[in-house]
Parts: sequence; structure tokens; C-alpha cells
Amino acid sequence: MAIVVTLSPELEALLLDKAARRGQDVSLVASELLASILEWEEQDSEEAIKGIQQGLDDFESGKFRSFQDFAEEKRSKYNLPADS
Repeated sequence: MAIVVTLSPELEALLLDKAARRGQDVSLVASELLASILEWEEQDSEEAIKGIQQGLDDFESGKFRSFQDFAEEKRSKYNLPADS
């Protein structure tokens, strides 16, 4: 299947340069880059969903702390001034 994508001149130059450095056809390089970013995006979304679910599970099981405790820990860790 052919898909036509319009690139900015700067992005086109980067893609052409990458293809030239690899000694590969620009279409192949573009396809590989798109596949990589789509795979990364899918994995990132799955990890975010798992993290959110873990947080919800922790909250439901009573594994949480107050914002004040969290803020105090960060102020201490990063040597930030206490609230006025």
C-alpha cells in the first residue's frame, strides 16, 4: 500500500541524510523509523496503563501517603524551603 506523506524541507533533508549514511533506500528507512516509533508508542501506552492500574490497586489496598508527607520528602531530598 502506498501512503503519501508531505514532509517539511528540514525533515526531508534529515531523512535523506539518514538514508544516505545507511546506504539504504529512503522509503525503507522511513518505513523502519515509522515502525519503530509505532512500536515504542504502543509499549509506552501499555506501561502507562500498567502504572496507573498499579497506583489504583495500591490506593484501594491502603498503600498510599498524604501529599504533605510526599512534599516533605521532596523538600528534604532537594533541599527546598518549607512552605510559609
